[in-house]
Amino acid sequence: MKLVTNLLFNGQCRAAFERYAAIFGGKITTMITFADAPEGAVPDCARATDGIMHAWLEAGDQAIMGCDTPPEFGREMAGFSASFHTGDVEDARRVFEALAEGGTVTMPFDTSFWSPGFGMLTDRFGTPWVINTNPEMPN
Repeated sequence: MKLVTNLLFNGQCRAAFERYAAIFGGKITTMITFADAPEGAVPDCARATDGIMHAWLEAGDQAIMGCDTPPEFGREMAGFSASFHTGDVEDARRVFEALAEGGTVTMPFDTSFWSPGFGMLTDRFGTPWVINTNPEMPN
């Protein structure tokens, strides 16, 4: 079994997934636009956009999904955060700094009582992230 987070975007899914693939060393295995859907399978308002209906990114044994949600169906991202955990503090710092580019840092990357490297941010695509170093994890 695999639990996979599905991130909702407002027209930036392709750019976000290309960025995430570069940061996490992953591979986008699926990128389907609303226009690719069969006639009648999605609302006309969605077909008229160049938005992404379904994206899938593999990074190691993990994955995330994403899509652009037409305004009629979407909501602001709230009540969650995506997270990245590693056993390597320098890798955590690298990921934090890459995701923070153009975003908003809510808790700067620093040591905490539970971790040698922890930070929180919202990236430039609106996705909130928690970055954590867990020293007992394999790298």
